[in-house]
Amino acid sequence: MNFQILPALNLHKGKVVQLYKGSREQMEFYPQSPAAYAEAFAEEGGDFLHIVDLDGVNEGKPEQLKTIGKIVRSVKIPIQVGGGIREISHAEELFALGIARIVVGTKAIETPTFIEELLQKFGKEKIVISLAARESGEKLAIHGWENRTEVNVIDFAEKLEKLGVERIIYTDVARDGTLTFPNFDVVERLRNTTKLQILTGGGVTEIQHIVMLHNLGCEGVIIGKALYEGKLALNEIKENLR
Repeated sequence: MNFQILPALNLHKGKVVQLYKGSREQMEFYPQSPAAYAEAFAEEGGDFLHIVDLDGVNEGKPEQLKTIGKIVRSVKIPIQVGGGIREISHAEELFALGIARIVVGTKAIETPTFIEELLQKFGKEKIVISLAARESGEKLAIHGWENRTEVNVIDFAEKLEKLGVERIIYTDVARDGTLTFPNFDVVERLRNTTKLQILTGGGVTEIQHIVMLHNLGCEGVIIGKALYEGKLALNEIKENLR
């Protein structure tokens, strides 16, 4: 499979926003509608859209179904959605809109049996587990990345592989929205320890970062703030990966 570029859309009350290190207190709003950004990213060569329902994270159930449905209808590229998916019915609601994959974080970490239920009902291709970490990018964070656990990201990734999970997202929370650089060390250790497909984001700012993640064997990269701030352009990224 070709290396994938996944533009990110963080949704809050129908608007596109960007957090800084996962903090709701440092939330930046972007002016265009979510569908407008989605259409632009699709036209510019995005392979997949990565949507996070931030209100869903807070409420423990999807809250942006109307906005997500509008995005699905406005683009032809596939979409994955995370944020507040805590029940099988939540997944069913999202799949009914036409999305390709769901992203599950908190419930997967707190209740691994939920992962088994999802895999059995929907199949491994439709399920992505989000591993967001603090403490040098190694201790998993849950509930909107606000609560740190003592669960080691590498150990949990190995557990996920044994459960039959195929794909994860790894995010170093301390780098998310910072326009610095990704946590290449943990990404490399995940690649060396498991055979999981890895999507990663957090701190991606330069073409060279993306090339390095590609060379490490990641399946793709999730990019947010660098696109909105004009630090990176999708067509330029595509040119450099050919």
